[in-house]
Amino acid sequence: LLREGMFQRIPDIVLWPTCHDDVVKIVNLACKYNLCIIPIGGGTSVSYALMCPADETRTIISLDTSQMNRILWVDENNLTVHVEAGITGQELERQLKESGYCTGHEPDSLEFSTVGGWVSTRASGMKKNIYGNIEDLVVHIKMVTPRGIIEKSCQGPRMSTGPDIHHFIMGSEGTLGVVTEATIKIRPIPEYQKYGSVAFPNFEQGVACLREIAKQRCAPASIRLMDNQQFQFGHALKPQVSSIFTSFLDGLKKFYITKFKGFDPNQLSVATLLFEGDREKVLQHEKQVYDIAAKFGGLAAGEDNGQRGYLLTYVIAYLRDLGLEYYVLGESFETSAPWDRVVDLCRNVKERITRECKEKGVQFAPLSTCRVTQTYDAGACVYFYFAFNYRGISDPLTVFEQTEAAAREEILANGGSLSHHHGVGKLRKQWLKESISDVGFGMLKSVKEYVDPNNIFGSRNLL
Repeated sequence: LLREGMFQRIPDIVLWPTCHDDVVKIVNLACKYNLCIIPIGGGTSVSYALMCPADETRTIISLDTSQMNRILWVDENNLTVHVEAGITGQELERQLKESGYCTGHEPDSLEFSTVGGWVSTRASGMKKNIYGNIEDLVVHIKMVTPRGIIEKSCQGPRMSTGPDIHHFIMGSEGTLGVVTEATIKIRPIPEYQKYGSVAFPNFEQGVACLREIAKQRCAPASIRLMDNQQFQFGHALKPQVSSIFTSFLDGLKKFYITKFKGFDPNQLSVATLLFEGDREKVLQHEKQVYDIAAKFGGLAAGEDNGQRGYLLTYVIAYLRDLGLEYYVLGESFETSAPWDRVVDLCRNVKERITRECKEKGVQFAPLSTCRVTQTYDAGACVYFYFAFNYRGISDPLTVFEQTEAAAREEILANGGSLSHHHGVGKLRKQWLKESISDVGFGMLKSVKEYVDPNNIFGSRNLL
């Protein structure tokens, strides 16, 4: 869309408020003159949440929070930081580091995504096993709506005052108002950090291992399991080795895993690990995880491979843009599912993508790959990547959208959720009612109608 300029509707005005009071003035004026507001933070949404409705006849304001990017205060007694919503994750972590603290919230979009965006989409970070997801980190939220300002009067750690108002805000995706400020938990920067990796004979044994680690509640800060296709894709991006000795060691590792241990290179699966904390405890924790992995046929595959696996996460977003130069269209999507559905869901969704591409005239087999990227007591988050070469296809965007929709239908049919952390936006709203029930959907509509009766926040996400 960006490259071809095929937008049916774009904002009429872009406004850059610099503080909470500026936002209040903008929202009041929009209410007075019946204007449409679409808030934007870092612009990393992949759910069409920021697209303007094509048939919106009112003036559309793009309310850009990027100038609301300050840390307002750090409370070292209560271990909290109060920030403006437009600060990016990367900048927040950089500034906190100067004082010896971190939030620990590291989504793949950390470089560009903002605190307001995290709140509005119920974001998740790769180190949630230690620090929690955004709903675990948020202590206080200030939001400007057409009805006025929403915020709690107390910043206590927990309240029993009816349904949590924060949970009306988190996940609202810009449909109720603008998040202007938030208070978030912080922690001292960990003393020690160590990467690791484990090779498994196949994806199924890797999933079983992750399930056991979750069951024993000994997951490291981050643990991810790549399927074979993603492992091979990452291996193809591996930089050239710097010395003959390093090359020799890599060759020995490969020989040991594939020949001596009998792993099939076309079946093996690799988990990447990240440990954080006190050095002695990290080393004990590492041993515990590797001992569990060994029971499922896992072999330690080195610290460098683990670190490289996490680097791949950030590289992929840039590879997507590079791929367009070579007629390759690709994207990622995610879900969450109970443990007993994970393996079947992964297999069936990948097969559905391949089948859909073939039926739609894609000449070459698509890239269809996944990783288990977050683990919980009762299930896991699964992240999919797919890409295809669109040479010879007259309308590649339609093929892309239809294939992704088919994959989402397959996810739902296999017991997966509509989204784990990307949100609904406009891309997945057709399935929201069946995902949360008619009554649940009606509750969301009632909140929208009360808070924003004239649909000033008219992105049309969710509903």
